[in-house]
Amino acid sequence: MENIFSKLRNLDAYPKVNEDFYSRTLSGGIITLVSSLAILFLFFSEFRLYLHTVTETKLLVDTSRGETLRINFDVTFPAIPCTLLSIDAMDISGEQHLDIKHDIIKKRINAHGDVIESRPDGIGAPKIERPLQRHGGRLEHHETYCGSCFGAEQSDDDCCNSCEDVHEAYRRKGWAMTNMDLIDQCKREGFFQRIKDEDGEGCNIHGSLEVNRVAGNFHFAPGKSLHHTNIFLDDLLAFQKDSYNISHRINGLSFGEYFPGVVNPLDGAQWIHETSNGMYQYFIKVVPTIYTDIRGRTVHSNQYSVTKHFKNLEFIHPNSHPGVFFFYDFSPIKVTFKEEHISFLHFITNICAVIGGIFTVAGIIDSFIYHGQRKMKKKMEIGKFR
Repeated sequence: MENIFSKLRNLDAYPKVNEDFYSRTLSGGIITLVSSLAILFLFFSEFRLYLHTVTETKLLVDTSRGETLRINFDVTFPAIPCTLLSIDAMDISGEQHLDIKHDIIKKRINAHGDVIESRPDGIGAPKIERPLQRHGGRLEHHETYCGSCFGAEQSDDDCCNSCEDVHEAYRRKGWAMTNMDLIDQCKREGFFQRIKDEDGEGCNIHGSLEVNRVAGNFHFAPGKSLHHTNIFLDDLLAFQKDSYNISHRINGLSFGEYFPGVVNPLDGAQWIHETSNGMYQYFIKVVPTIYTDIRGRTVHSNQYSVTKHFKNLEFIHPNSHPGVFFFYDFSPIKVTFKEEHISFLHFITNICAVIGGIFTVAGIIDSFIYHGQRKMKKKMEIGKFR
């Protein structure tokens, strides 16, 4: 056993020196103090990094199919009344949604930007009092209401019970509603009075759209849109202006859910109308993104980049519709963000490297100073150094 202990003692890489042979110097004490402070500072720096999360970023090919995309928007038009402002959406698959009202909130604002009224779009028509029936008479108590479509019926059983129903029937026919003051449903719902009441006002429109995950566009247009042979026209001819002021401010635009660190480049973007009429276009490249936090919760969302362009309608197709258009397409690359902690072993390795490195460098500096002082002292003693 004693032989084994003797062999182990021979493996000692840290031989001990008797204290009687120690030589302590002032320079050594200063170097020890400075190196100890450096070790302490770097230790807390590494500990702070260990407690914080780091985000690992990866790029992958996006292989997802058959999903939908949620578009969240909040846009203010200071010079277009809410009654005349509509939103349409379409994509390359051929799916179209005209004059969308679901999940849309409109706020009437005055010239100073103060909110006058807030209401869900398409809600708030007055109570119907004895409306006009399809056969020409007024609704009686024992009858079921079936309003006239004013010649736009596709069958004898079609009914148009609201101004919007008449408008939709005319849209299907490709007709323009040029005499809306003669339409009973629009008169009863106060459509014309709303336009007169909102003259000179602006509108804040916000909400969300659920669209197919394919390239497409959505746009805000002044005047209800009529789709006919792929051309959008104004059918509010009685209230048609020569031009529309499409000045706007994008308070927020995002594709999907929020996640920490996301930057939406159009948030806060503003454009002031300078020409007589125009079409403002945003071309957006949507980048699918997956974010996983430190607790393992995953958010499937999107980031985007954007370029913009303005078309003056005086120099392009006369049937082009003024408005603000958002054209979006998808990147084939998906970005993943994953929050992680630095591993404990990595933390210990860094601490050991800090302590060992500083003591080694400090030992080299101390040795250089100590031996330099001794040589200088010997030369001074023999008179070689003056």
